[in-house]
Amino acid sequence: MSKSILKDKSYAFAVLVVKLSQLLVNERKENVLSNQFLRSGTAIGALIREAEFAQSKADFVHKMSISLKEANETLYWLDLLKDTGYIHEDAHQLHVGFNKELVAMLVSSIKTTKSNIQK
Repeated sequence: MSKSILKDKSYAFAVLVVKLSQLLVNERKENVLSNQFLRSGTAIGALIREAEFAQSKADFVHKMSISLKEANETLYWLDLLKDTGYIHEDAHQLHVGFNKELVAMLVSSIKTTKSNIQK
């Protein structure tokens, strides 16, 4: 059984997202932004997991591209949470750094698969 670094990292990121979302709801009494952040942040890994059983390479690229879009949306929510004072700079940097790693890995995976389709 092969290990997927992207799958593992996206799951670890989802765990961080859930924990931060719980903190926002329980301690900061913030529900709207945290729900959006929770949805997009956990969708990244869920879509990567879904792509494992894609019906074709094109379907794989499609699912990974949606995951990339969710990662980008998650960056938006993280910036908004920081700029509105719901999270501190250190929490922001931790989550953004992790997210940007996922973005780079997703972009690489999508590009590699697209180049293999064209061959």
